[in-house]
Amino acid sequence: MNRTMVTATNTLAQLQKQMDIISNNIANIDTNGYKRRDATFTELMYQQFNNQRNAQDEVGRLTPNGVRQGTGAKLAQAQLVMTQGSIKGTDRALDTAFVKEGQMYKVLVQTDAGNEMQYTRNGALYLSPIGENELALVNADGHSIVDENNNPIYINGDAKDFTIDSSGQLTVLMNDGATQIFNLGVVQVDKPQFLVAKGNNLFGLPPNFDELNVGLDEILTDLAGPLRTEIGIQQRALESSNVDMAKEMTDLMNAQRAYQFQSRSVSIADQMMGLVNGIR
Repeated sequence: MNRTMVTATNTLAQLQKQMDIISNNIANIDTNGYKRRDATFTELMYQQFNNQRNAQDEVGRLTPNGVRQGTGAKLAQAQLVMTQGSIKGTDRALDTAFVKEGQMYKVLVQTDAGNEMQYTRNGALYLSPIGENELALVNADGHSIVDENNNPIYINGDAKDFTIDSSGQLTVLMNDGATQIFNLGVVQVDKPQFLVAKGNNLFGLPPNFDELNVGLDEILTDLAGPLRTEIGIQQRALESSNVDMAKEMTDLMNAQRAYQFQSRSVSIADQMMGLVNGIR
């Protein structure tokens, strides 16, 4: 296998990853609160051939000395884009939408390793019965939405109506006229690139978080206490995804053309090797 084939095959694998990211964005265009990812590339290590070892013999040269031959490109980062999606109104009291960028609900997820705190932008909340006259506030997958103290939210009694103000305070009006008040757990994501997708529109910390030498407070800010005034929530509304179909289709076509170009490079390199091997 010659150098052209190695370079092309290296890049083909990375282009496939880019197309997978774009396809995932398109598939989630109707997912509430979904945040798209953008793929960026970087050059792999290159090898330099110095055709003139003596620099003094190249005085006056306008181009760099030697020949640099690359080995392809790689996917440098799948950047999470936190721009605001459009807001669509609903008639459901437990539908909420963040109107400020970077804010997420805290969700307590049960995993094989135990309870794990994860985060979501999806503001569709639900009630799940857990006992007689007791309801838990959960997301669409049944995971508990926690309060500002990281405790699951349980509603005791027969609920009649729900009010969620702009600071994330949930007021439950009971049939007997009493009220129960909870502060929904909300964080501000300061460095979204440290978050990894956990599935079902949830994000969490990477498995190797302890090795990154970065504090949790540098990635997330817990909007509790006096910081609750910075929360921006709209009730009876949901945030659409921030996926732009026109942009995604343009990126997909560009990636496909680059993929075809690299595939063609492999074919041409194979033909050249065949011609060389056929020389008598």
